[in-house]
Amino acid sequence: MSRPPLPPFTKQTAIEKVRLAEDGWNSRDAAKVALAYSVETRWRNRAEFANGRAEAEAFLTRKWNRELDYRLIKELWAFTENRIAVRFAYEYHDDSGQWFRAYGNENWEFNEDGLMGVRLACINEHPIAESERKFHWPLGRRPDDVPSLSDFGF
Repeated sequence: MSRPPLPPFTKQTAIEKVRLAEDGWNSRDAAKVALAYSVETRWRNRAEFANGRAEAEAFLTRKWNRELDYRLIKELWAFTENRIAVRFAYEYHDDSGQWFRAYGNENWEFNEDGLMGVRLACINEHPIAESERKFHWPLGRRPDDVPSLSDFGF
């Protein structure tokens, strides 16, 4: 299975890869999103580790079952031939209605088929009032006219 754009990345293909990842995560479809990762993918997400696509899918399922009304923006930070670094922010609420904003950085490494083999994420979050939310688009893909992280000053 191939997942374009493929390495080696240019600035344009790295930006495209980041947007495709953002779109996938905003779908909150764990089975579909997991297909972007190699079968033997390795993750570190905060203090949780996932080894393999099945564990990544299970992680995503748990995540989106507790992080409700999830909306995410990713932005390219840097890239090389087969690696991309991104920064991101997302907002969600829990089952009590408390809203949160999370900020983080990810380092990605891709195989020759364009599947992510390594995902290392560092994330911090804090509670926010509903009135402090910035991400208001309808659930799903972020519309092209919604500002970037840099535009929000994040």
